[in-house]
Amino acid sequence: MTTNILFCGYSYHTNGYHSQHKSGYPSYLFRLQTEGLCEVVVKGRKMELRKGDLLLIKPGDHYELLVKAGQNSGDYHLVCEGVWVDEWWNRSVKPDVSRIDLDEKLLALWHHIMIEKRRPSSSQNEELSGYLLRALCLSLERAVNETVPSFHHPYTVTRMMRYIEEHATLAIRVEDVARHAGLSVSRSVHLFKSSIGKTIMEYAQEIRLSAAIERMKYTTMTLEQIAVDCGFGTYPYFHKVFKKKYGLAPGSYRRLEY
Repeated sequence: MTTNILFCGYSYHTNGYHSQHKSGYPSYLFRLQTEGLCEVVVKGRKMELRKGDLLLIKPGDHYELLVKAGQNSGDYHLVCEGVWVDEWWNRSVKPDVSRIDLDEKLLALWHHIMIEKRRPSSSQNEELSGYLLRALCLSLERAVNETVPSFHHPYTVTRMMRYIEEHATLAIRVEDVARHAGLSVSRSVHLFKSSIGKTIMEYAQEIRLSAAIERMKYTTMTLEQIAVDCGFGTYPYFHKVFKKKYGLAPGSYRRLEY
């Protein structure tokens, strides 16, 4: 299924800007506000966008963008079309505006598409661009879904889960998780346990054990290296945690897998 990226870039306005498509935007538009603020009119509704606001426009939507003189406004934007994008858009409801985290991986993906589109046409890899666009669409969809009330957990709990999943193999602390969620330590501990049914560190330990099992199965790393690489610090501690969870030592588990 084809995809076509018509434009991908970053804009920063300081002296005012106005763009309008009253007869309908011709393609799909993704616009993520990263700095400052601006105003948009979508399907007749006027809204102010601030840092973290994601705007999703489909072909035919009335759309206007206004950055007032004296305001600063920075945003990533992408214009695209194609059969795959049509199917992706139609399989779930896409809110006009959603507040999402400015995740570094998401921005890096957007930037990767920008760099690919800057290449001379003779050296552009359309297949790569297509897969990058799909990855961006799916990442945006997940980011949006995690902010709506109907998601499985409160948004702050989801933020904590994602932070733990990303940092579990490092020297993670409960204080770090709470700070990322914008909560006190006591509040984050209570909210996480009541929503997930396990403590923050228990959840981190599960991520570490999963990472360790992957390395035992698919690499030749020593168990001591795996213990350090997955955040356990020392092999004796890794051995203790692993045996308590699975009922056998890491070495025995690895031999069974082979």
